[in-house]
Amino acid sequence: MKKFIFSFLFLAFLATINQTYAASKNKETYEYLDLFGQIFDRVKSKYVDEVTDEELIEKAIDGMLTGLDPHSGYMDEDVWEEMQMDTRGKFGGLGIEITMEEGFVKVISPIEDTPAYKAGILAGDFIIKIDNTPVFGLTISEAVDLMRGDKGEPITITISRDNKEPFEVEIIRDIIKIQSVKYEIINNVGYLRITSFTEQTESGLIKSIKKIKEKLNNKQIGFILDVRSNPGGLLTQSVKVSDIFLERGEIVSTRGRDKSDIDRYRAKKGDMINGQPLIVLINGGSASASEIVAGALQDHKRAVIVGTKSFGKGSVQTIIPFRKSNSKLSTTGIRLTTARYYTPSGESIQGKGIEPDIIIEQGIFESKEFDRLSEADLKDSLDNENKNSEDKEDKPKNINQDRLDKDYQLARAIDLIHGINIYQQTLLDK
Repeated sequence: MKKFIFSFLFLAFLATINQTYAASKNKETYEYLDLFGQIFDRVKSKYVDEVTDEELIEKAIDGMLTGLDPHSGYMDEDVWEEMQMDTRGKFGGLGIEITMEEGFVKVISPIEDTPAYKAGILAGDFIIKIDNTPVFGLTISEAVDLMRGDKGEPITITISRDNKEPFEVEIIRDIIKIQSVKYEIINNVGYLRITSFTEQTESGLIKSIKKIKEKLNNKQIGFILDVRSNPGGLLTQSVKVSDIFLERGEIVSTRGRDKSDIDRYRAKKGDMINGQPLIVLINGGSASASEIVAGALQDHKRAVIVGTKSFGKGSVQTIIPFRKSNSKLSTTGIRLTTARYYTPSGESIQGKGIEPDIIIEQGIFESKEFDRLSEADLKDSLDNENKNSEDKEDKPKNINQDRLDKDYQLARAIDLIHGINIYQQTLLDK
């Protein structure tokens, strides 16, 4: 009986402590909210320019999110609508995927066939000024707002690049529809280029593989999947692209804050290229969804990864919509980092990247020299030169030697496919 009373009293004591702790935490939270209110009122009344309540609140929300990590952020109505167009494969912009680093905008990857790409912007460049506005001190959302504009409007950005003095680049904004997959035939090798992961990527890749098989009468000796300078995109599409080449097994897993919050994505039976040799090309501009594909195919020993280490973005962002209470149509939202993703072997690549099986330095990788088989594509970019791209889609051009002389990674990938084919034929002849 005494033990029972002691246990009861001990539990009651713990409950009291928990309640006191919770009350203390709530009090602390309310004190910070009160501080926020005081600062809000002071800024509204004393700031050098008049600002609305809506502006202040939206900036506060964005600051809260971007302060957590560079990939979280607030999306107002305009950004929300543009995000919808991005995932559908149509948007306006310069053609770059960016992040924030040390207070400046850093280019993860320029998107090929876009204004930024044609202007010579490179992965790793820092944007230090947008028109006449210094970037340092801006949030990533504010920087994006400055770079956003109507089709045909010029923008001047100042670039800081290793071992060079800062220089200005003028870019003309444009709007394009994205077709994220291009293909060519290179010495009986099927070459597949994915420039970004949009809602059309899986279908475009399947169509391209079928076209290559038809044109070569199924005599292709292997395939190259090029995701160099591909900034990523939709997680679901990276899973579907990986599944095209895998027979079974886990493709990727995502893990949230709660240990039980784990989602696993697995391959369904059916390798579309029937186990033929596959090379995946990556570089420092290959990020996010590109790394999921490379990591899955590498861990399953399904492909040889060639190139240089990838970017190392291993976090998952969830898009969460919100409707303003005074509007039935207006939608805003947030992009919130909710999980990290892991390769089939359980490795996180966050800040680490995918290490190639065979390291080959870049040489000169100029994808603009590829025969354009579709409209200019890619996330954040634009191109008017491909208005008749659909008419050209079924006319792949055999690659020229001059381009192979410049693009060492691609040339070595082709050599590797031919070497594997020769070795396999030797085994069959024995």
